[in-house]
Amino acid sequence: MAKNITLGYTAGYWGSGPPSGALEAIKEADKLGFDSVWTAEAYGSDALTPLAWWGSHTQNIRLGTSIVQMSARTPAATAMAAITMDHLSNGRFILGLGASGPQVVEGWYGQPYPRPLARTREYVEIIRNVVQREKPVDFHGEFYNMPYVGGTELGKPLKSTVHPLRNDIPIFLGAEGPKNVALAGEICDGWLPLFFSPKEDAFYRQCLNEGFAKSGEANKADRFEIAATVTIIPGDDVEKCADMVRPFLALYAGGMGARGANFHFEVFARMGYEDVALKVQDLYLAGKKAEAAAAIPLSMVEDVALVGPMDKIRDDMAKWRESCITTFLVGGPAHVLSQYAEMIAG
Repeated sequence: MAKNITLGYTAGYWGSGPPSGALEAIKEADKLGFDSVWTAEAYGSDALTPLAWWGSHTQNIRLGTSIVQMSARTPAATAMAAITMDHLSNGRFILGLGASGPQVVEGWYGQPYPRPLARTREYVEIIRNVVQREKPVDFHGEFYNMPYVGGTELGKPLKSTVHPLRNDIPIFLGAEGPKNVALAGEICDGWLPLFFSPKEDAFYRQCLNEGFAKSGEANKADRFEIAATVTIIPGDDVEKCADMVRPFLALYAGGMGARGANFHFEVFARMGYEDVALKVQDLYLAGKKAEAAAAIPLSMVEDVALVGPMDKIRDDMAKWRESCITTFLVGGPAHVLSQYAEMIAG
């Protein structure tokens, strides 16, 4: 992986409305020379509209989605959005995709979830075909058919009426499991981890290398990007700082998905916290959210976040810089970004 460490700003998910101060922070990130800014979607706000709105106030920063839900749009619709965003931003768009989980995909988007890796492979291939615009799209896979087979039988292969500004718009994949991480290395240009831990660096490098080997592209690792969100909570009291992170970890480790179908749970289990995650899951699913958060040990927080006094955070940052991450994604108000940039740069 290319090891020129860059910085990105993540606006994250909306709550009941737009995140306060997001535009100010994004403009400051652009001014400070951050490489990228990212928006998200689940089952509230969409990722593309805020990115276009906020991105129109910037000049240089790349604009990425972390992530666009694949189940929310057909591959053609996502490709159209990517082409449009890339034109409007003068070639600054990054398409971050993700399969999400069965509760969101089937519960909110009303789409089937089984075999997400195979579905992702087809989805990415169609997008690349649309964006490359070499010929009309004629794709018939297990999950997607263009033109549609059946119906009126009047559909025909088509090309985008818009000529893409770039025919190689970068595609990043949000992935957690080993096979999905390897898939990112094989068919995509970057990886968007969730709950990355430096102690798992060797494991993730192995997954990515398996994907690189299957890609058929020599030296793909040299251009591949890994943009990971790094939660930073500075403060004098380490435990109080950790308390700011614990509810978030409890939600994902215990409250997302269902028993046996929670990919976030599996991430923490691989880190050595399966017993903790099981306890957190039991408490969370029983409605005891505060107790679930309290059950998360400091070590689990420190494995995936930087908490405590600034000197401690600077020391802990060293192992993050040595990992495979190429872009550190940080959040927060505008006034903290210069401090974070200085700290991450070392």
